[in-house]
Amino acid sequence: MRKLIVILAVAAAFTSCQEDKGYFISGNVDQMENGNMVYVSELDDKTKRPVRVDSTAIKDGRFELDLEDPETPSLSFLEFEGTPGNVIYIAEDEKINFEIYKDSLRASEVSGGKENRLLYDYLNHLEKINEKVMKGRTEMRTAYREKDSTKLLSLQDTEKEIIDNDKVFKKKIVNENPDSFVSIMVISDMLRMKSYPVNEIKEMFEGLSEEVKNTVIGKQIAENLEKANKVAVGSKAPNFTAPTPNGDQLSLKDAMGKVTVIDFWAAWCKPCRVENPNLVKTYNKYKDEGLSIIGVSLDRPGQKDRWIQAIEEDGLPWHQVSNLEFWQDPVAQLYGIKAIPAAFVLDEDGTIVARDLRGDALDKKIGELLKKS
Repeated sequence: MRKLIVILAVAAAFTSCQEDKGYFISGNVDQMENGNMVYVSELDDKTKRPVRVDSTAIKDGRFELDLEDPETPSLSFLEFEGTPGNVIYIAEDEKINFEIYKDSLRASEVSGGKENRLLYDYLNHLEKINEKVMKGRTEMRTAYREKDSTKLLSLQDTEKEIIDNDKVFKKKIVNENPDSFVSIMVISDMLRMKSYPVNEIKEMFEGLSEEVKNTVIGKQIAENLEKANKVAVGSKAPNFTAPTPNGDQLSLKDAMGKVTVIDFWAAWCKPCRVENPNLVKTYNKYKDEGLSIIGVSLDRPGQKDRWIQAIEEDGLPWHQVSNLEFWQDPVAQLYGIKAIPAAFVLDEDGTIVARDLRGDALDKKIGELLKKS
């Protein structure tokens, strides 16, 4: 029945000699067999995962598909039978055309529609930024091996400039396109990369149109911003209670000092273990002045022995807790932990004053706070 409706709609368009303004996709495919399927997927509102919504077959090196007009622009994907990967695009009320390259789906070209033009401007920008950063880091490694400190510092300055320009570019997209779906994607990247303070990202998000904010990704960002705001610098640190190595329950409130560090780590986390000697040094330096540390381990279920062994091997004398639930640890979930090591610095009132400082930077911040208290 649906195919009949599509046929009638197309026929009516040709009969009236008017341009079809609906959501219609077509494309040329390179080196794909006739009969192979082309699948269209969209993000599901509930699962936040791509779900196939329609399909068509390749015929004479082309494909065409007339889809239901989207209520709002949405992130969509094309998949091709027998070819790994996908091609990303935005479903909008426009004719969208594709040039698909089997050997490099990432190089495929998408044209048609304001949203897709802006999307690919953004994706091309990200690709160029990534190329510059990767090239610079290769040169940094060479400079480090050759002990060329002058060049190393110059390359580090260049990378900072590249990253700063990237931040300006992203903010410009959002500010100049408040009604664009691409803006919500940019904000999602900002939040994920922590490239802007949460309050600034929230302000940019609130400046978007209601239509954009009510998309699947928009609703997800609203939830993530609410969670992130609870543990942003300037917010009161959420209290928690978790088991200690000996099985007792310890709360953050009971572990507080004049300055408190919540240290998220794990026995299996190599960067955490490498950082531990620096943290021990800082703790020994300031413990008598009021520094308190509570370690929250993300060790796996059934691996309590490894957790305790790591505490002993690294000589960690401060409070330790863990639910032994890996990334599903309730405390990690509460604080939005996606990677470790991660640290939160709290003042005497329990307000978060800094995040993710390490080594000398953490030592300096703690010293400054203790002088004020």
